[in-house]
Amino acid sequence: MKTTALTSGRAKATSIAGRAPRRNDDRVILHFDYDCFYASVFENANPALKGLPVGVKQKSILATCNYVARAKGVKKLQLISEAQKVCPELVIVNGEDLTPFRDVSKKLLSVLRSHSWNGRVERLGLDEVFLDVTDVIAYNVELLNLNALQDSFFQLSRQDPEKGFSFDGSRFFGCVHPSVDPKDVPMILSKPLCVRLLLASHLAGYLRHKLEEDFGYTSSGGISTNKTLAKLAGSVNKPKNQTTLLSLRDDDIQGFMDSHKLRQIPGIGSRIAQLIQDHVLSTNTADVDPHNLDQGTKVTVAQVRKHPSMSADLLERVLDRPGAERGSGEKVWNLLHGVDASEVKEASDVPTQISIEDTYMSKPLNTIAEIMRELRALATSLVRRMRIDLVVVDDMDLSDPTLTSQSQQQRWAAYPKTLRLSTRTRPKPVTAPSSASASSAPESFSRNSRSQPLPSYVLNLKDDSVEAIVERLATEALLPMFRRLNPERQGWNLALINICVTNMVMVAGSAETGSGAGGGIGGRNIARMFQTQEDKLRQFTVYDTTPVHDAAADTHLVDPVEDTARLEENEEEPVVVETTAVSLDTDMDAWEDEDEDESPRCHLCGHAIPLFAMAAHERFHAIGD
Repeated sequence: MKTTALTSGRAKATSIAGRAPRRNDDRVILHFDYDCFYASVFENANPALKGLPVGVKQKSILATCNYVARAKGVKKLQLISEAQKVCPELVIVNGEDLTPFRDVSKKLLSVLRSHSWNGRVERLGLDEVFLDVTDVIAYNVELLNLNALQDSFFQLSRQDPEKGFSFDGSRFFGCVHPSVDPKDVPMILSKPLCVRLLLASHLAGYLRHKLEEDFGYTSSGGISTNKTLAKLAGSVNKPKNQTTLLSLRDDDIQGFMDSHKLRQIPGIGSRIAQLIQDHVLSTNTADVDPHNLDQGTKVTVAQVRKHPSMSADLLERVLDRPGAERGSGEKVWNLLHGVDASEVKEASDVPTQISIEDTYMSKPLNTIAEIMRELRALATSLVRRMRIDLVVVDDMDLSDPTLTSQSQQQRWAAYPKTLRLSTRTRPKPVTAPSSASASSAPESFSRNSRSQPLPSYVLNLKDDSVEAIVERLATEALLPMFRRLNPERQGWNLALINICVTNMVMVAGSAETGSGAGGGIGGRNIARMFQTQEDKLRQFTVYDTTPVHDAAADTHLVDPVEDTARLEENEEEPVVVETTAVSLDTDMDAWEDEDEDESPRCHLCGHAIPLFAMAAHERFHAIGD
């Protein structure tokens, strides 16, 4: 308060608004980044590629490459022709099919998840993973003997004290930033935060070593107290290394942040970075290309933070554009100071959606033959991905002598209810622009989508092959949806097709609905319990042998898949038919049928709609999908 008379009101407001936010260091976060993941998948599948410069292509672009290729001057996102000029011996492999990458990523994720106690394991893309190990570290801090640090033991399980690994607690595993003299480690261990980070460095080293030894994948690691700091720390000593970010002095974290380019900070995209850079450098960039990696790289965090009058309020005004998210200024201001309160999301065995797409920018699709070829290819990838991610095998009850190996059946851990098709057309070139401004206008791409219930035959795991299901899906569902989206007979100039299934429904027995710790996929199948209860209760049941009329013979038992398929065949327009997904609860279906019979039906689509909702439903038809 005494300084009030010596400063102007504006300076006072700036000092308050520009005050550095407080950072919460209660958590311990690990970040793993698999080294050259896409190239490593090919190298592990074909060891002869190891040591050679390898580039992974998608269309005519080099999506990524290994470190051997980078050492020879090859860069990511280069044209293949340019990369081959730089490195003629470059081995090009096709990475357009993402299935092998997804499979490996899922396998490595399961290993990291198995070492989490709180389930907070978040995958970022296919090659990065965050782990919140706060609880694991807190438990092991209590076990640490400061008088025998070199003979320490890290316990990986609360229940099994022998499950874990030995480590030297007198030093950090891997690199440390800022660097620490080994003889000073005992002194800095007087700080509880440093003790927790030291233990976390050994856990990260153990997990990285396990991924390499068991699966052949090396990784880089970052250890800190939030996701942003852990991710940035992991990039300091790549590849095949890790970095623990310490805060020995008050300005250590800020100095670490200040050394980065603005665009390097996770959560600050190209558009935000360019707007802030324009403000700091007093420039004006009209168009921002989100694919340009140089956007926002001309200023550092320090330059932005120390810019006159810089504050969260000022950033909010700088970033204020139509459609801008509220609070962006405060969020960016926090990130500039290394403050990130975002939680590591809890991992799920079931994805929220499964999406397959391909682009055709260099050679757009214009004929029905080309469309059908791509629809079949995308549908094949979609169905196979569904069976990998959503299908599990029932566990056999080994104590039941009536069950055999044939009793193991596949089932859906979850199934999607909605199928969505999206297309993007590329504008046809204008041969005679009306003005110079028209010729210089950037291309605009329109993306349209259409949804419908997923046909029930896609969920059939018993009879039809994948090829047969794909053919029906492409011809009976996807092609009609495409025609509704693009009514022209040809000449669509199609640049993208995306097929997605979403609106997942959990099935009893999956990790999300089961009870008990560590249930996971493959837990108890409630449906199977009811199916086998008669055999198990037979010896305790008294039967009436009096002959009676077999009423069951007069009753037709309906299979939900067959019944839904029959309803689909009776509809005139398969594109808009409300196909019912497979239900495991026949009683629920019966209740739904009764409700529908009591409601009036729409004269356009034939569906039973409650009277109060009919006006809104007709409005839905009027405006389209």
